[in-house]
Amino acid sequence: MEKVSYRFTVPGLGAAEGATVSALPDMYQGFFIAPQTTGNAIKGAIFEAALFAALGMSVSPTWDAPRTDIVQTVNFGNREDMIRFAQAIQANSPVDSFVTPIPERMAGYEDEVIMAGGSFVQGATIEFSGDGPIRPPYTIYLQGGLTYAHVKLATIGAAQSTYFDEH
Repeated sequence: MEKVSYRFTVPGLGAAEGATVSALPDMYQGFFIAPQTTGNAIKGAIFEAALFAALGMSVSPTWDAPRTDIVQTVNFGNREDMIRFAQAIQANSPVDSFVTPIPERMAGYEDEVIMAGGSFVQGATIEFSGDGPIRPPYTIYLQGGLTYAHVKLATIGAAQSTYFDEH
């Protein structure tokens, strides 16, 4: 048992440290909040699909389609609207809203990519973000959303700056 405890924690501390190292409260908080957060993200994606479909844009999945994840695609049809939309998503983010994303070449992509995601945890897939490669049909992949209110406000703000300012 002693050798096993060293394997799970730190050699020399073993069972004295314990397997959770004070992580249980964060883990339990995650279990407690996960259903609501996932529900907010799905509800936000349904709102995005309905809003952009009503504006005549191509979306997938549609608002009434069964959902299997938290990703919503919106096709803009042109480079400028896609970039403006991503910049507006960033401007409506809780973190780094002053940053302006620009398309850039990235390892692993054939095309330039734009990424907007002013999130509390960098790279968090449950926090609201939007990104995509700059190529036809100019698709933004929206995902996540900690709160429905933020997704709705950011999406409406991005739609206003993209769709209503130019059309």
